[in-house]
Amino acid sequence: MSVTRVASVIRLRAEKETEYRTLHKEVWPGVLTTLRQNGVTNFSIFLRDGTLFSYLEYQGEDFEESMARIAADETTKEWWKLTDPCQQPVDSAIELEWWAPAEELFHLD
Repeated sequence: MSVTRVASVIRLRAEKETEYRTLHKEVWPGVLTTLRQNGVTNFSIFLRDGTLFSYLEYQGEDFEESMARIAADETTKEWWKLTDPCQQPVDSAIELEWWAPAEELFHLD
């Protein structure tokens, strides 16, 4: 099984930074379980100058299907009701794109 590296960016609303930080100090166990059950590993979110940078590794055969299962999970949907209002797509995001994918330019194993 191959590993797919996925990076993406989104803006953090300045007035929501404290709330977002607090949420991520104790991510709900059900959210974490759903991520793991769908092949997500080595997941991190970084913050710099109002931009959130997400990096994860996916171990599975069908990334889109796994992401759809995560999005259909009721606990994850409730979690996103709290986190989504803290975020705003970057200016370069295409229509309906939330976290905008970042292009990998270099990788060292």
